[in-house]
Order: sequence, then structure tokens, then C-alpha cells
Amino acid sequence: MDGEIANIKKWVVLYPVYINSKKTIAEGRRICVTKACENPTCAEIGDCCSHFKLPFAIEIDKAYPRDFMQRGRVRVLLKKEDGTLYNPAISSNYRFLEYEQNNVLSY
Repeated sequence: MDGEIANIKKWVVLYPVYINSKKTIAEGRRICVTKACENPTCAEIGDCCSHFKLPFAIEIDKAYPRDFMQRGRVRVLLKKEDGTLYNPAISSNYRFLEYEQNNVLSY
């Protein structure tokens, strides 16, 4: 169990605010408004990870640093230990955010 926790700490952290079209860049949005979606949840991000066959872990008890009232985040593993990608179409966390936005809107 301890080895698994240590590995999760190295995974990419994604907060729902990163793709929230209702937030400004100063409030934490990381992609442009046209590619963002309205009020995404950790569960929706987890569904996207499942769709793209990426290992993920939802951490409900964690808060977004800029606004502690926004609870929850998702940790995603994009690369295997040998450095190869789990999904070749997703090479970075920004690429995942763009793909994720399209998948969240399709639900």
C-alpha cells in the first residue's frame, strides 16, 4: 500500500477548475474558454480517464489551493514506468485537458 501511495504522488494533478469555463485564468482555468466546459466534476474527469484507458485516482478530501471551498482533484498517470504513454494521443496534461473537455461535453 505504501508503494502505491508513493507512486500516486508522482501522478499529474488535475483540478476541475482547470477546465471550468465559468472561471477566469486568474481563478485557475488553464485552457481557453472555447475549449473549456461548464462546472466539471471529479467524477466526470474520472469517466474521461476511464474512456481514455488512463489510470486515475480521485481525491475528494483535497482542496484547490486558490479556493479551499472547491473540493476534489484527480490524479492521472499519463506515462508508464518505462516512459511510454498509456494513450499515444495524450502526450501531456494540457493535451488531456483538451481531449477531456470534448469527452465531458459528449455525456
